[in-house]
Amino acid sequence: MTEPGTDDREPPGEPGRPEVRRVQLRDRLARMTAPGPAGGNQALATSTDGPSDAAVRPAAGLNGQVPRTGPAPAPGPAADAGRTPATGRTPDTGPDAEIGPPLERGSAADDAASEAASRPGSAGQAAPPTEDELRVRLGLLPVAARLDPATLMWGWVGPLAVATLAAVVRLVGLTHPGRLIFDETYYVKEAFSLLTLGYEGDWPAEDANARFLAGDYSALSTEADYVVHPAVGKWMIALGIQLFGADNGVGWRFSGAVVGALSVLLLARIATRMFRSPLLGTTAGLLLALDGIHLTLSRTALLDVFLSFWVLVGLWFVLRDRESSRAVLARRVAAETASGRTLSAWGPRVGPRWWLVGAGVALGLACGVKWSGIYAVAVLGVLAFAWDVAARRAVGTRLWLGSGVFRGGLPAFVALVPTAALTYVAGWFSWFAQPDAYRRQWAADLRAAGDVVPRGWLPDVVNSWWEYHLVMWQFHNNLDSEHTYEAHPAGWLLQLRPTSMYWPDPAPPPEACGAARCVEAIVALGNPAVWWAGAAALLVVVYLAARRDWRAWAVLAGYGAMYVPWLFYSHRTIFTFYSVAFVPYVVLGLVMALGWVMGIVRPPGAAPARPEDDDAGVVATGSPSPLAWVVLALVVGLTVALFVFFWPVWTGQTIAYDAWHLRMWLPRWV
Repeated sequence: MTEPGTDDREPPGEPGRPEVRRVQLRDRLARMTAPGPAGGNQALATSTDGPSDAAVRPAAGLNGQVPRTGPAPAPGPAADAGRTPATGRTPDTGPDAEIGPPLERGSAADDAASEAASRPGSAGQAAPPTEDELRVRLGLLPVAARLDPATLMWGWVGPLAVATLAAVVRLVGLTHPGRLIFDETYYVKEAFSLLTLGYEGDWPAEDANARFLAGDYSALSTEADYVVHPAVGKWMIALGIQLFGADNGVGWRFSGAVVGALSVLLLARIATRMFRSPLLGTTAGLLLALDGIHLTLSRTALLDVFLSFWVLVGLWFVLRDRESSRAVLARRVAAETASGRTLSAWGPRVGPRWWLVGAGVALGLACGVKWSGIYAVAVLGVLAFAWDVAARRAVGTRLWLGSGVFRGGLPAFVALVPTAALTYVAGWFSWFAQPDAYRRQWAADLRAAGDVVPRGWLPDVVNSWWEYHLVMWQFHNNLDSEHTYEAHPAGWLLQLRPTSMYWPDPAPPPEACGAARCVEAIVALGNPAVWWAGAAALLVVVYLAARRDWRAWAVLAGYGAMYVPWLFYSHRTIFTFYSVAFVPYVVLGLVMALGWVMGIVRPPGAAPARPEDDDAGVVATGSPSPLAWVVLALVVGLTVALFVFFWPVWTGQTIAYDAWHLRMWLPRWV
């Protein structure tokens, strides 16, 4: 076979020639569509590195084994290998589940296959490509493919189990500390004010916090407060206050804890679909559930965990759009060429992009929490466009770039960006509805005083809203006041300067911990096993991205949206706890690297582990080696151990000063 990414061709008539491979492919697809035995480990899945030059890879069981299609293998060790449905690769559900990255490498062999697909009557090609052939080339399962019930079960049981664990560790003891910590002093009171006034009112009294904790809310004035973040995240905090009251930590922190647990479930499902592995999906959820910075921000009434959640929801929708749009493209290309007609130069349209509309809603809500969500709109939009172009090239569209722009990119833009913008504006509903909100009457007051109104051609309410945004922008871009725990973003990947969120003074008395000096502290510090291994795994992700693995680019998109922009704002006062917005992608990258080490995740075009496994492009990968299992166990085991070790300083438990200092491994952690 030709190595993807090269211009080498095999001699005419050899099995690797695209026209001959296509005939082999059709024969194999006919044998692949029959479902395996019920309850067995024969789920129809494929190697996640995707088909190479339109070659199909058959189903991988949960342990990474690829079952044979057709007659059952003879009894013996090979037939009985890997019956545990908790490991390995598998697709998700339904015929639109992906089998791996499509032809997105742009090699000469890919071009030849695409050209042959769009040119009926080519030598060696008996018929135009079928829908199943096109689906496989685009990284989807054949239409009639059905998955093994055990595979489907573990694809949900594992993620639900780790999400339940995440909920427990985020909800237990949520009333502690029984005071407002760090920036809770702003967001909790602003959330209460939204419930009471419909806008953020000022709390001018010096003892406002103490009175608030005592249930005395008389310190809230009707004068609007100048706040620098939109209201969506504060409305989410307000939901918990509405349910459990404003006089306890459960009310303040409940929404964040629930969203944190839902993020674990969502990430586990994303990883399961991306890597076709319940094992890797469950591992991803577990690592996020046990990460310290995600835990502490889920247990604190700040905005950043809500930002992280809505961006993750947006990524989920974009990934689903990738599958859905490719399924439609395969069906319509097959229909267009079924009668022997040549595929049109522009290729077919794929219709409404409802998954991208959903992504627009989610990312608009992310922007309504913090403006950082704007970067996610841009990056995920570009990612969807790039996947569109690659898909149209893979099916043989002659004008694939123009088609990707006008029949892929523009409809995707219309579905995503205006939806995000409208959702963001809708998040300001309470500000528009309340005439006493901050700067709500700015333009009207200028007009009434006879002063010149900037942008006077705008309606007053829109002009006032725009002016408020300009004021917010000036604040965010010029915030440079010194803070003890400010941290340069270059150190976030290694958690070099965590944020101390709680350090009561005076400290608890000695009898509280049985030592001469006691400490009760909360530090927003990532689990070192996750973050330090994740930093090393980033090198693997970059390598796989260089091999044009779409999953690696999805991971890097998360970094690009939620981390890279901060490097350009290092002059500002910023903190390491902002990294909670991209910790899901740290985990995804780490899990991808673990899968690569185990052989579950392989780069596009990788050679089979054994030559005998390569049967005209049908590649089996074999089981992970014992050493690979050791690496996985080491990472997971260290994560669990360090979670237990750091739990006291992530949740504010009272411990001896020496025990606290033992956990401060680096000088800048203090």
